[in-house]
Amino acid sequence: MARIVIIGAGISGLAAAARLATLGHRVTVCEAGPTYGGMLGQYRRDGFAFDTGPTLLTLPAVYRDLALKTGREPLEQLVELAPADPESRHLFADGTVLTLPNASRGGVAQALDAALGAGAGERWAAVMNRGRAVWEATRRPLLEEPLPTGPGALAALRTDPYPAAPRRGLARLRGGGAPTLDQVAARELGADPALTALLTEYALRFGFDSRATPAGATVIPYMEQTFGVWSVRGGMRALAEAFYRRCEQRGVEFRFDTPIDDTSLDDASIDDASIDEASLDPSASQAPEADLVLRPGTGEATVPGRFSVLLALRGARPPGTAQRTVLHAADRAAELDALFGATARLCERPTVQVLRPDDPSLLPDQEHEAVTLTVTVPSRARFDWTAPGVAAAFADRLLAQADAAGLGLSERLLWRMVRTPVDTERETLAPGGAVPRPALAGADGSYLQPANAGGIAGQYLVGGAAHPGGGVARAGMSACVVAGLIGPA
Repeated sequence: MARIVIIGAGISGLAAAARLATLGHRVTVCEAGPTYGGMLGQYRRDGFAFDTGPTLLTLPAVYRDLALKTGREPLEQLVELAPADPESRHLFADGTVLTLPNASRGGVAQALDAALGAGAGERWAAVMNRGRAVWEATRRPLLEEPLPTGPGALAALRTDPYPAAPRRGLARLRGGGAPTLDQVAARELGADPALTALLTEYALRFGFDSRATPAGATVIPYMEQTFGVWSVRGGMRALAEAFYRRCEQRGVEFRFDTPIDDTSLDDASIDDASIDEASLDPSASQAPEADLVLRPGTGEATVPGRFSVLLALRGARPPGTAQRTVLHAADRAAELDALFGATARLCERPTVQVLRPDDPSLLPDQEHEAVTLTVTVPSRARFDWTAPGVAAAFADRLLAQADAAGLGLSERLLWRMVRTPVDTERETLAPGGAVPRPALAGADGSYLQPANAGGIAGQYLVGGAAHPGGGVARAGMSACVVAGLIGPA
């Protein structure tokens, strides 16, 4: 039995703790804040509840496996899941409306043909087929297994596995090379503005610049449209609550309000003598002894974060409302320049996710609705979110944009709460309030995350800033990989 300390009680820390305790280890989780969950936070007021991080679950198989391996119970006995139906509704700048079904690639193709004209579905399906090839090539080495090490071991992941599309006419004479996501849209989707916006929104949501992102990022929409998107009753916070309870059942010890300066571990040697309180952090008198330490990665402060406006509305949620509506940017190039240009700024009319869960447990009664507007924005490291009036004025613009799209939210508003990357950084310690991005193959490995087995004996990295990257599903995969590296007691 090893004495294991996990720094951070986010969903990856909870998943790792549950797995390792089930394997027979003695596990203690030290959390700097007063509660667990990390990014899976929740804001409550006047009977309303809002997720402050992710709001929908993809690849629920990751947490089904966690539930079974740590308690031999189906995930559905721990939380109530429901497929999002429809998966999303898209409002484009030219007024086009597109509604996509959940987990039905054939249905998506039909919806595209109906909204954008014959042939749109076939072009999209061809790109998704190549996204499937990326999934098949990278699923094990990039998601399910430890990051390869040693000379040449990363070669496969440094190269974009996106297969070349057939090139016809003059296109055959142009330079080849691994395409970016924008080039896929231009070459394979005919530069159709709506299809381009649809494809690149998946990347934008995770803070990727589609002009430089490898074409292998097509795996993101492939995964969502193939395996589906799910809502959790009670919000995503309920997922964290379920696995916190599972940790308690497995005897995991939690120490909240116990900050540990994990940078002080860099020079520590972890061996049979273990780490004592002083070597963890001289000020953390509650820090336990440990044979092994799991810590989060450092993250990138300059990666974009999220800006959210939580809206408490009077009146019931209209029947047939999609759980996720995307208001696409009026000028996609201007949005990318604002986010990734030399001087970060706020886009005038950005891409906005309007999240409207169909969940009575998040409301004071059936005559109200909880809505969240979410936008990818510059992190605190690149933009001054503390400047007077900046956040409020941006929230005003987003609400006006939603109203101009016909959503009619302002007229029902009771109150609102604005959240910036400053709030994310304060609550989760994510540098700059940046949101960890999923790992991608290609671009010579620049989109990979650090390996879980670090360079210091006895230390492991787990979570969104470590292999295989950010997102709720990948956080669970990161915990599974680390538990596999450590093994049973």
